Amino acid sequence: MKQTDSISTLDGGLTLVAHKHLSTGSAISSMEQSKQYIVPLQQHIGVISQALVKKGDRVLKGQMLAKPGNLISAAVHSPVSGIVCDVKQHDIPHISGNSDLCIFIENDFKDEWIERHPLADDYNQTSSSDMRKLIRDAGIVGLGGATFPASVKQTEMNIETLILNAVECEPYITCDDVLMREHAKDVLSGADIIGHIIKARQCIIAIEENKPEAIKAIQLAIDNDGTGFFKIQVIPTIYPSGGEKQLIQIITGQEVPKGRYPAELGVLCHNVATAYAIYRAVYLDEPLISRITTVTGHGVKQPQNIEVLIGTPMRSCIEHCGGYTENSEELIMGGPMMGFSLKSDSLPVVKATNCLLVTAKEENPYQQKHLPCIRCGKCVEVCPVRLLPQQLYWYASSKNIDRLIEHNIFDCIECGCCAYVCPSEIPLVQYYRYAKTTIWQQERERKSSDISRQRHESHQLRLEKQKQEREEKLRKKRELLKNKSDDNAAGTKGSDKNNKQTTIAEAVARAQAKKAERNKVNNNEDKETG
Repeated sequence: MKQTDSISTLDGGLTLVAHKHLSTGSAISSMEQSKQYIVPLQQHIGVISQALVKKGDRVLKGQMLAKPGNLISAAVHSPVSGIVCDVKQHDIPHISGNSDLCIFIENDFKDEWIERHPLADDYNQTSSSDMRKLIRDAGIVGLGGATFPASVKQTEMNIETLILNAVECEPYITCDDVLMREHAKDVLSGADIIGHIIKARQCIIAIEENKPEAIKAIQLAIDNDGTGFFKIQVIPTIYPSGGEKQLIQIITGQEVPKGRYPAELGVLCHNVATAYAIYRAVYLDEPLISRITTVTGHGVKQPQNIEVLIGTPMRSCIEHCGGYTENSEELIMGGPMMGFSLKSDSLPVVKATNCLLVTAKEENPYQQKHLPCIRCGKCVEVCPVRLLPQQLYWYASSKNIDRLIEHNIFDCIECGCCAYVCPSEIPLVQYYRYAKTTIWQQERERKSSDISRQRHESHQLRLEKQKQEREEKLRKKRELLKNKSDDNAAGTKGSDKNNKQTTIAEAVARAQAKKAERNKVNNNEDKETG
């Protein structure tokens, strides 16, 4: 078995009962298509997708139903051919329990695909930017649970190491395990495509030691590949070693600094299921319209892994696996550590649905009211990011926001290790999630208040500017009127003076004329007398 030379250790962490055997006894099965599909427009981290279809439209399988709403967003595609029967709000599987805009498709069972043009091996002659666009248009997101748009992660270039995350450390979940067993070559092909895009120099496939069949299948595929690009790194089975930052620390010995990105260490992580989806997008021209999901737990009759179309009602998945047992109690999306309870099995499968866990009554021994914290410190010992969980609990329960921020509440990855070991059975993660939500809400309100204040100040500035402009116009108008009045007055004064002088001149002229006339008359009389 080939491995890299050495690995580092994980801070904290737990060794948990895996329960993996429940769903690995059979091959991946395919479900029969449902009559109706509900496709949410928000299945990823980032901005909601923008609908391209409306009620009454006929769509084909693989057709883009909604385009990315922004850079951090993802496209959504039709899982079947049929008619769009509605576009409306509907409950979605999310920890908030909220509803969101969904596209309802009535399946016509014709399975008519859009026209497809696979790129296949030609991707080696295709630029990185064009490949990222292809992956973006295919709607591919991180399928390990984070659902971050894959193309955005691949914008960093000349990465030293691509890490393919196949750890799958949470109990019960086995979808990545069986994927590697049955599609090892395709997973490596997807990783090679990612390596081409980011110009990586090596790819390390990180697998937990409790997956011997997957390790064997991947190693065989690596041996057949023969390029030397791929290596396997087997790591100890410790939860939560599958977290991105924790896995990077284990493999490289380096910690991703607070507020920084793995690319700054020359590393990029992708989940094996994401690599497989990228393979299908390039070699089959198939957008992300299905995924492998683990349906398991002691509350379902036939636990197994299924390939399910996005938008399929979860009830159909449970029925495909034999239905509920008599002692089934809770339906959880995800694993028992980081998953969340669902209020209904009528919710649709989404891109993030890596597991549907149905628990039995005897598996939920926790009491509704927890005991007081005894400050035993066990939560500190197991925290993988070296926080002080009990202090966070005190500040979260007292709603001391400033102290929560000082104690780095947002560094918490919500792995649940602290709550798992707490002898008082305090639901610590729920306190942390509530505290984060409160802080985010306050920050949104603060930003909204700042925007309102800025708008008010801008409005006041505009009013003041308009007032000053009006006053300036009035001032200029007054000056203009005054100047005109002065000019008229000066003109009138000059005119009166000229008129007076003219009158005098005319009077003088008349007087001189009369005098001249008298002189003439006198002269004539003198001549006659003489």
